[in-house]
Amino acid sequence: MLIAGFPAGAWGTNCYLVAPAAGEECVIIDPGHQAAQGVEDAVRKHRLKPVAVVLTHGHIDHVASVVPVCGAHDVPAWIHPADRYMMSDPEKALGRSIGQQLMGELTVGEPDDVKELTDGAALELAGMEFSVAHAPGHTKGSVTFRMPEQADVPPVFFSGDLLFAGSIGRTDLPGGDHAEILRSLERVCLPLDDSTVVLSGHGPQTTIGRERTTNPFLRQVAAGLGDGTPTAAPRRGM
Repeated sequence: MLIAGFPAGAWGTNCYLVAPAAGEECVIIDPGHQAAQGVEDAVRKHRLKPVAVVLTHGHIDHVASVVPVCGAHDVPAWIHPADRYMMSDPEKALGRSIGQQLMGELTVGEPDDVKELTDGAALELAGMEFSVAHAPGHTKGSVTFRMPEQADVPPVFFSGDLLFAGSIGRTDLPGGDHAEILRSLERVCLPLDDSTVVLSGHGPQTTIGRERTTNPFLRQVAAGLGDGTPTAAPRRGM
């Protein structure tokens, strides 16, 4: 399996291109702010043919390049229906103070073909399977994508802004809910095998096993300590 990832734009949002191998079809995950050129560079380098864009949530730092990327390759974008409005109205999604700062520099809107994700769906794209889990808390429509273990490749978990190395997504923007993100961590992350590789929306890769022992939020959930907020780890992302 080939996974080509790079941080893009002002928020360093991780965009990923996933394919069975170089020279084959691929899926693009979270082409955010200023990600279009990086996507094209990776497509050329690895001789890939994009067949879909899939989105972990609707914040502009994850979706800002959806329209040009989908248009360039004539592919659909998949997003949870609760976050679909964010593609056209980032100001409503982020709050007026943040949204107004961005509106002058970004062209927003939906691509021509938008498909909606559902909890528990198994997407068959580019010859690969992506298991979808609805994981609200950072936004109402946040989702994760999990790929099963393949040969010598451990399971891979695209966590979006649910889980980071050492931290979790912020919950202070419209639609955010701290108690809800902890419930999503418990339901979606804790059952995963320790060997699962976590590729998140911001920051370096990690594993579920590492986060189970070092991430204060995941440790709190595993211990059943309710919805108190640890102060040791700052939360990332928009």
